[in-house]
Amino acid sequence: MIRKIGLFIGALSSLSAFSQSGGDNTYEFLNTTSSARVAALGGQQIAVKDNDPFLAFDNPSLLNKEMDNKLALTYLNYISDIGSGFASYTKYFKDVGTFSGAVKFIDYGEFTETDNAGNEIGDFSAGEYAFVIGYAKQLDTNFSFGANVKAIYSDFYDYNSLGAAVDLSVTYVSLDRSFTMAMVVKNVGQQITKYGDGENENLPFEIQYGLTKRFKNVPIRLGLMLHNLQQWDLSYENPNEAQQSSILGAPQEEEKDNEFLDNLGRHIVINTEFLVSKNFNIRFGYNYQQRAELKIDEKIGTVGFSWGLGFRVNKFHLSYGRSAFHQAAATNTFSISTRLSDFIN
Repeated sequence: MIRKIGLFIGALSSLSAFSQSGGDNTYEFLNTTSSARVAALGGQQIAVKDNDPFLAFDNPSLLNKEMDNKLALTYLNYISDIGSGFASYTKYFKDVGTFSGAVKFIDYGEFTETDNAGNEIGDFSAGEYAFVIGYAKQLDTNFSFGANVKAIYSDFYDYNSLGAAVDLSVTYVSLDRSFTMAMVVKNVGQQITKYGDGENENLPFEIQYGLTKRFKNVPIRLGLMLHNLQQWDLSYENPNEAQQSSILGAPQEEEKDNEFLDNLGRHIVINTEFLVSKNFNIRFGYNYQQRAELKIDEKIGTVGFSWGLGFRVNKFHLSYGRSAFHQAAATNTFSISTRLSDFIN
């Protein structure tokens, strides 16, 4: 079994030849947060296997029978008047596996349409949608395999596009569930119909790897997430930094060392969950790439840091996550899940 998993991971890794950098792709809304828990953990969490159905959107191999008959809903109050949402339902079938059906969307709000002279002639809206079917199967005591199939629709007034993508993943969980390791290949697919007369665009392909460790005598779970492994260089040329470097005249070796550490940090997200009780958790996350790209040197603040809470009230699991993207804006994400069978005697 270990040999088969090794071959599977090797096959997934070989797909890195089709990688593209962020910002060069269409359907980037697929990378927005689907749950308050993930938002609170730095925007990345693929290596926790429990009864949380939200995690299956980012790692389908986390689907399991503990999520049976669960309904999950998320609303993200994004920047300006942009809103994003997610809904899923999960069902377990004995000897077959666990299935999920989900919808993810982003609403860019209302826009005013004008003619060439600036006269208002009406209003229009824009949005993007993904319809997802997920499946996972437990391979043995420790390993599970999963896949998401996505149908994608993008609507920008007169410009529309259809696309299709697949996520593939494998997860290892120790017998006592104290250690979890996962690898995910996301958004392998293509644009079926392009926007107007434009060219076919790439999807936000990505390879992720994650580890979490829960300590036996301490109610803490630590997580280390590695993202965009298909591409080493995640930096971009900042004219201000280039000017400062030339003025200061930093040694070339020092610049290379800084460049290596900076690129390494951009692949890493660190997060922590304080498992206060079975019904209450406190969560924190740190995303270095987010901080490096969105901070303002004059007032760095908490950009790149995130936090949140998770608690249970009666039959409902509620979560809240807050992430600081910029000094001028932060996002608030709310999630709720429940098991529908709990309402039936």
